[in-house]
Amino acid sequence: MNNLSNAAPTVSFDSEELILVNPDDVEIGVMRKDRCHDGDGQLHRAFSVFLFNAAGEVLLQKRADGKRLWPGFWSNSCCSHPRAGETMDEAVPRRLEQELGVSAELSFVYKFSYHARFGAIGSEHELCWVFVGRCDDTPAANPHEIAELRYATVAEMDALIRTDNETRSVYWTVGTSGPAFYYNIVGNRSQEPGFA
Repeated sequence: MNNLSNAAPTVSFDSEELILVNPDDVEIGVMRKDRCHDGDGQLHRAFSVFLFNAAGEVLLQKRADGKRLWPGFWSNSCCSHPRAGETMDEAVPRRLEQELGVSAELSFVYKFSYHARFGAIGSEHELCWVFVGRCDDTPAANPHEIAELRYATVAEMDALIRTDNETRSVYWTVGTSGPAFYYNIVGNRSQEPGFA
């Protein structure tokens, strides 16, 4: 599924200021995105979105080759950061539109923190808010952010989790509440009547 938008703008910048937080998610300052990801990284606020279609399949993206961290790796539907002065209610819809050209009503699931290095290139050190929602619109991937899109069933995702350690990004494999949580709990929830 390669719905790439030909006229997509650049939407990520090393100079954008992200929100630094403490382990309790209390804001303690701001820092440029590139510096947040240098070395061992600085703990900053982020979000992760999982979009399901009416069939209960989740939208996955392969990160663009030009991404600094985990380029060319399969990841969740959308993940990014609120910018300095921006709320989650503002940041998440902005990024869905910028990356995928869609909107969706989302439900907040939970938040967790993680730390992961990508070799000598840099690190993610995020306090990540997780959102899920249903979206049956046809996404148009921003090629600056996304190389490819696909939908996966729960069975397909389970197979990827068990057999493929080389092409999955940290963004949906970190922590003990990673893929199994999303697909066994959130995936089933996406089938409920009235699910966002």
